[in-house]
Amino acid sequence: MTAMALLPRLCLAAGLSFMGTAASAATIEVTMEKLGFNPAVVTAHPGDTIVWRNKDMIDHTATSKGNFDVVIPAGKSGSTVVKGDGAVDYICRYHPNMKGRIEVSR
Repeated sequence: MTAMALLPRLCLAAGLSFMGTAASAATIEVTMEKLGFNPAVVTAHPGDTIVWRNKDMIDHTATSKGNFDVVIPAGKSGSTVVKGDGAVDYICRYHPNMKGRIEVSR
């Protein structure tokens, strides 16, 4: 038996797969309403998507300097994919009293 023919059997015996066993990414929703982020703090993993839904009658942003700057018009939504790990603080550039935090862990 050639090495290439033997490889799938060895992987199967070892409990491995060519496809890998990556965890599926989650979608985490944050509502922008009454000039606030709700929830203000979320926990995420690299590869997860944060979706901000703007329920206010005015535009907002989700801005973290050097990480992301998402403009979310009134009544719309915007998103970003989480990268790295550690805590990421963000604000609305238009309303800096709006503060949020993404706690990223592996």
